[in-house]
Amino acid sequence: MSSGVTVADACKTTFEEIKKDKKHRYVIYFIKDEKQIEVESIGDRERSYEDFITDLQKEGPSECRYGVFDFEYTHQCQGTTEASKKQKLFLMSWCPDTAKIKKKMLYSSSFDALKKSLVGIQKYIQATDLSEASESAVEEKLRATDRN
Repeated sequence: MSSGVTVADACKTTFEEIKKDKKHRYVIYFIKDEKQIEVESIGDRERSYEDFITDLQKEGPSECRYGVFDFEYTHQCQGTTEASKKQKLFLMSWCPDTAKIKKKMLYSSSFDALKKSLVGIQKYIQATDLSEASESAVEEKLRATDRN
C-alpha cells in the first residue's frame, strides 16, 4: 500500500553525494506535512554512528525518521590474513514503539517510495528501539551480506 507521499529531489541529490562523492557520512529524512519526504539534516564525513543515532532521535520518542548511513568496517576473508575496508550504504526506517500508530503507518507505507528513489542501498533496516538500531546490530546485518 502506498501512502501517496512523494520524495523531494533533494533527498536523491543528497543520497548521490553520499554514494558517489563521499561528501557526507549520513542524511536524515522526515515526512513533511504528510505529503513529501524531505532532508532534515546531513552529517559530515567526520561524524560518527553515534551522531547519526542522536540525529535520528532528536525530535523525541514519538517521532519517526528515515536515515541513510555510509557504514565502514573491516572485513577479513576466511583463510586470509589481510583485512579489507568495506563501505556499505544502508537505509534505516526509525519508528520507535512510542510513536503514534498513525505516524508509524505513514512512515512504513512511505518507505517503498524512498527505497525506489535511492538506487544503490545495500541493506534496509527497520528499527523500533535502540537495540535494533545499535551499531553492533547494524554491523551484524551488513556483515551477513559479505562473502566469506
